[in-house]
Amino acid sequence: MSRPLWRALFRPRPLLAFAAALLLATAWGSLVQTQYNLAALQGLGQSINAATRWQTSLQDLLGFGPVYAAIVLAAWLPAFAAAFWLGRRKGAYRGCLLPLATSVSLIAAIRLIDAFAPMPVLIYATRTLDGLLAMAVGGLLGGLLFIWLMRPRPTPAQVDVAL
Repeated sequence: MSRPLWRALFRPRPLLAFAAALLLATAWGSLVQTQYNLAALQGLGQSINAATRWQTSLQDLLGFGPVYAAIVLAAWLPAFAAAFWLGRRKGAYRGCLLPLATSVSLIAAIRLIDAFAPMPVLIYATRTLDGLLAMAVGGLLGGLLFIWLMRPRPTPAQVDVAL
């Protein structure tokens, strides 16, 4: 008899894989929005050197990163649940569900936040479709990282046979 899904997920390995994927998606999104903001400033004629670019990126990772991590987490909880529920039966498509869900959920969360934000958009990079998709790539990469970290590990017997 198989364990309930909640029991299988709340074990150290899945939690660490989830945390690593969340960290990757958060860092990606934070850096994407930083670079879009700096590009906009450059478009206005502001000169930005490499040191300023690095310093701003680090400040945004520390300042905007936690806010964006909360957005990613809120988007991913239902996305993971839906992906695992839809992929409960084995199939060739199963590995595609989670990266698709994690990226689409970020787009949905960002657009939902923008609908209620007093300013036109909360994250400047998401004003354009290419910026929104660049942010969603972080979700895709995070989903892929989770799958890679959760892949079955070979048993010692399988390693002996391979040698």
